[in-house]
Amino acid sequence: MHYYQFNIGDYQSHTAHLEPLEDLAYRRLLDWCYLHERPLPDDIEQISKLIRMRSHSECIASVLQEFFDRTPEGWWKERISKEIEKTGDRSRKASESAKARWQKEKGDANALPTQSERNATQDTVPKTQNTKPKTQISVEPQSVSQPVVEVPVLGGKVYGVSQELVNEWSKAYPAVDVQAELQKMRVWAMSNPNMQKTSNGIPRFVNAWLSKAQNEAGKVPSNAFTTQGDRNAKVISGLTRGLLGSGNNVKLLGN
Repeated sequence: MHYYQFNIGDYQSHTAHLEPLEDLAYRRLLDWCYLHERPLPDDIEQISKLIRMRSHSECIASVLQEFFDRTPEGWWKERISKEIEKTGDRSRKASESAKARWQKEKGDANALPTQSERNATQDTVPKTQNTKPKTQISVEPQSVSQPVVEVPVLGGKVYGVSQELVNEWSKAYPAVDVQAELQKMRVWAMSNPNMQKTSNGIPRFVNAWLSKAQNEAGKVPSNAFTTQGDRNAKVISGLTRGLLGSGNNVKLLGN
């Protein structure tokens, strides 16, 4: 056996008086007996070779005399026989338990119907009038609004703009005629094929174009006030000349 129960407290209570080499010899003697499950030879010299302590025959002899019994078969301990027997019982019970479990699992597996048997059973079940029909899944294509403007993009493709998208942009840029600006973009893209945008970049380009148009729609010409001011000045000047005339007909206040 390759394993045996070792009670540390029990061992120390019986071996506290041993010298280190005697303690080592005792442990090796025990290990050899448990491993081979038979008594040690009767000859001390032979035992010393088996446990690799050839120069310590006296220690071995002392331990044998105190802890082992000399039998016709060799040196042995009754405690070792009991431990081997208990270990054998545990191994046998574990083996029997494993075998019983395996047989039960095998029986359960055999009790389950095979796929062929399940198919055959299903085929033999009569169909009733109450059988629910299978749910039909519609595969008809959903209606998609046609684009109102198609702006060319790189790769010979077009960017189709739906009426819904035009409405959204019209809300975002209220000062802009979105559809008219889209037509301008279409013409620009057709006239500048080398400057066309990619499919991923065209939405950003459209938004930038509309944003610029929105800003320009809100601007007042830089010369508007100057022109109006000039007109007002001319009107006032004319009225003044007409009232005063060359004869100085109007007397200004304060004169």
